[in-house]
Amino acid sequence: MEGRKNPDSEAAPYRVIDLFAGCGGISEGFRRSGFFRPVAAVEMDRAAAATYAANFGKGHVFNGDIADWVVGDLPEADVVTGGPPCQGFSNLGSKREDDERNNLWQRYVDTLVKVRPKAFLMENVDRFFKTHQFQALLAELNSGNRLADYRIDAAVLRATDYGSAQLRKRTIVIGTRKDVDQIFLPRVQVAETGWRTVKDAIGDIEAAVPVDRVDLPTGREFEVFGKVLPGAYDAHELHVTRKYIDLSRQRFEAIPEGGNRHDLPFELQAPCWRGFRGGAGDVMGRLRWERPSVTIRTEFWKPEKGRYLHPVENRAITHYEAARIQGFPDTFKWCGTKTEIGRQIGNAVPVEMAEALARHIGEHLSA
Repeated sequence: MEGRKNPDSEAAPYRVIDLFAGCGGISEGFRRSGFFRPVAAVEMDRAAAATYAANFGKGHVFNGDIADWVVGDLPEADVVTGGPPCQGFSNLGSKREDDERNNLWQRYVDTLVKVRPKAFLMENVDRFFKTHQFQALLAELNSGNRLADYRIDAAVLRATDYGSAQLRKRTIVIGTRKDVDQIFLPRVQVAETGWRTVKDAIGDIEAAVPVDRVDLPTGREFEVFGKVLPGAYDAHELHVTRKYIDLSRQRFEAIPEGGNRHDLPFELQAPCWRGFRGGAGDVMGRLRWERPSVTIRTEFWKPEKGRYLHPVENRAITHYEAARIQGFPDTFKWCGTKTEIGRQIGNAVPVEMAEALARHIGEHLSA
């Protein structure tokens, strides 16, 4: 991308802490912007933390409960970023406001109080914008409260508008310390007519690496945090499929590009689908080459979970293809089992979106 700084340079001017870092989608975007170098990352899930360590170094990653990390000695940082777990008020969950995971944003605030960064970036599911937790975050900005020294700008943004090949909506909050010129959310950077498509993201993969495996390579080990995990795998090694029964393959063959289970003839419909046109339209859906992907979730390899059929192949997208749609480069390394890596990919922030936000913040801090 034009104007991008050297993403591998240790001379990047600003330090960033990544909380609830996952496998490192936000950190990859911040690194690619050229403005930031990671100085700390916190992630509870061991496999995700191992993937982060394989790509950004083992030395600054804390694998454990953020409540234990935040009470220790924290490094100085110019920006704190991260997305507190959102399952309690996700549109796919039970939407329980009292889910204890919803309150992990408070540990994020604890970090801001101790580190006092110039700016912070918080991301979450689109519904977060309408929760009591978000209102509680706003209350922390009031005089006398913990974030009284900060101002924020917040909205629901679409990843496609910031370079991603994925129609994914996220609540984005940018906070700025009051002694720094306020950083507002960036304007839309990519018009709908210029959105990246599924073909842009994965159109070159089939010719280069055919799908002929259902399992990750064996005998690969990655040691970190005193444990040994599977990995680290190269991106193309994630190009693995599933074993499908004949009925599934017949169904896939009957679904056209952009279609779904409603396109199936009566004899191929599951009994619960016959005569029923309601429900999710993305079930057994096929992606379109010339459109962005739907949101990549944690079980994208299961067509029964959403619109995850390859545009032309009679199978779901592979882990490799999902990682590409999420914006991860082919140089990225992965650790964990097939299921664990799938969860890491689905939970990540689209890298292009993270990069656009990081560049926007970095340019304002440098002005």
